Amino acid sequence: MTETPAYSYPHQEQVSQTDRNWAAASHWGTLVAAWLAMGFLAPLAIMFTVGQQSAFVRRHAVESLNFQISLLIYGAGAVLFSILTIGLGLLVVIPLGLVFLVAALVFLIQGSIKAANGEEYRYPLTLRFVS
Repeated sequence: MTETPAYSYPHQEQVSQTDRNWAAASHWGTLVAAWLAMGFLAPLAIMFTVGQQSAFVRRHAVESLNFQISLLIYGAGAVLFSILTIGLGLLVVIPLGLVFLVAALVFLIQGSIKAANGEEYRYPLTLRFVS
């Protein structure tokens, strides 16, 4: 017997190309704001605007927003760890941080592709604050 994961969406809704584009923008739009450590701004803006008219866009924007908030929390934890270990933690944090940045970029690309194809996507290692 196979179980459906908690994050699956059993119904396949018809999604317009415009909704797919906005959903994808909620993922790749984070790259623009990420330069200022505010990657959450793009999905937040999309969630409050286009997400009000499309459930598909809202689901992707919320997922992207939760991932960006999680990244901020993980980054703050890494900085705190480095400070508390009087800089010795940097020997661990910098290489691990680079791995996480590459992984985050891969996940972001995957989310964008799934959204553009009209599919659902869930980021791994995400704390879900917004629903």
